Amino acid sequence: MNLIIRQSSAPFVLASGSPRRRDLLVQLGLKPDVIEPADIDETPKKRELPLDYAKRISLEKAALVATRHEDAFVLAADTVVAVGRRILPKAEDEIDARDCLSLLSGRRHRVLTGHVLVLPNGEVRKKVVTTAVKFKRLHQSEIDAYIASGDWQGKAGGYAIQGGASAFIPWISGSYTNVVGLSLPEVTNMLVGNGF
Repeated sequence: MNLIIRQSSAPFVLASGSPRRRDLLVQLGLKPDVIEPADIDETPKKRELPLDYAKRISLEKAALVATRHEDAFVLAADTVVAVGRRILPKAEDEIDARDCLSLLSGRRHRVLTGHVLVLPNGEVRKKVVTTAVKFKRLHQSEIDAYIASGDWQGKAGGYAIQGGASAFIPWISGSYTNVVGLSLPEVTNMLVGNGF
């Protein structure tokens, strides 16, 4: 079922290589015409706050890919896991993942996803969606089992809510799909509200 009825003949470009974002769009019945990840430096600036970081990175991704796809709808996003003012990394190794899970254990954190849509006429629409997430207190055996699963690899904050880590999360406030990688209500509003 297509939840978004396409009104425009302009191509739809997803500026992300994330299979999770692609799968979320498919849930809406929306298959990107082009999938083109933006290769940018995602290192946070010194003392950069999570909200500012999510805005900056998603905008840089969209701007880069839009230069190669004029007259297209270009959607970019960046998901950030934050504890207070601290931006957690995308876990690249077991040490990162263990550090993230230990920090998240027994506490609330925020997941911010910056969404940027570049319109065919070059105009830019931006929105950051925030979801609050609570982790239960994790036992070392739970962390060990999750690390062994490999589900943490490349994930912001070292976990994926749609995988085994769902057993760690008794409570969220806000958009579930935002934690996965795109707030589908926001993406729908952006596309439909801008003539897609």
